[in-house]
Amino acid sequence: MKYRRFSSVDQVVEVLNPSYPILCVHPDRLARSAETFLKGFPGRVLYAVKCNPHPLVLNSLWRAGIRHFDTASLNEVALVQELLPEAECYFNHPVKGTAAIEAADHIYGIEAWVVDSVDELDKIEENVGKHPDVIQVRLQTASGYAAFDLSLKFGATKAETVELLRDVERRGYVPAISFHVGSQCRTPEAYSRAIHEAGEVMREAGVKLRFLNVGGGFPAHYRGTQIAPLDIFFKTIRDAAAKLDLPPDCELMCEPGRALVVEGCTQIVQVHLRKGGSLYVNDGIYGNLSELNIGKLTPPVRLIRRGGKPMSRDFAPFRIFGPTCDSLDVLPEPFVLPDDVTDGDWIEIGQVGAYSNALASHFNGFYTDTVVEIGD
Repeated sequence: MKYRRFSSVDQVVEVLNPSYPILCVHPDRLARSAETFLKGFPGRVLYAVKCNPHPLVLNSLWRAGIRHFDTASLNEVALVQELLPEAECYFNHPVKGTAAIEAADHIYGIEAWVVDSVDELDKIEENVGKHPDVIQVRLQTASGYAAFDLSLKFGATKAETVELLRDVERRGYVPAISFHVGSQCRTPEAYSRAIHEAGEVMREAGVKLRFLNVGGGFPAHYRGTQIAPLDIFFKTIRDAAAKLDLPPDCELMCEPGRALVVEGCTQIVQVHLRKGGSLYVNDGIYGNLSELNIGKLTPPVRLIRRGGKPMSRDFAPFRIFGPTCDSLDVLPEPFVLPDDVTDGDWIEIGQVGAYSNALASHFNGFYTDTVVEIGD
């Protein structure tokens, strides 16, 4: 499918004069983010599809050089494999339905899996057979480093990981270790600590690893956050891995989502009503802006007025209400905009590439179904 291409977001407003919200995909920004990971990370880069599965995003990342994809469901496997037949997918969800395992193996030829329990390993053996697939055992990591802790739900203890790695090898599969330090990880030390623990597990298990997958969690630089540059995260991972006695053919892997695509999309919304210091716009927490509510994030915003009409140079904070009739549909942080913002104006909301359209619902009949491509 082809998407309309515009030279700028302002041109979208001028040409379409939209009364509906629009998701704007910026392939050049996605390419820059991909280059950062492909050049900076010391290993294989897998894009975490769950973060933003839109075909325009996936195609943009493929053109930018991303060849490997972290897929966490059969639908994601199918989406990537049918859109990008030469892509390599990894079924990296620790809990999978029997039918999903069978289809991923028989139809799409998946050869890399994640488990964190012997029951999941049994399911793979029963439905995949004795192929020499790579089985990554997911190691539980310490809490407190990230905005969203994933080890509360997934991950085996160090002792369990040791036994699972031995079991993986005993059954004829290729052992590997994966972990995830949590989404929007604030400190590089979380990775060095997890890598050190993975090394301890590897030595105790006495197996040769094919992969050491450090997962995702790489942070985005939102307003008000103090986070080290990605280069520091990459160096920390490289230095920590160098201290391990990894086999020569053991490859480092990572699964960036947020940090890879957050800058790659912006959202256009229109002001449908102003009530004093409150603005009612046509997207909200049940649509592409749910992550702003979940993460209490403040994105960059700017006012757009069609025809280049002048706007005030004085700014004020405005409370933002979404379009549904639910009183919960309000953003947690105000938007600071020119103080003469009024009905019919548009707002471009930045940094909505991550967990935006991926989480959107059709609640109350409001949703964003118009996507355009912006040639920066």
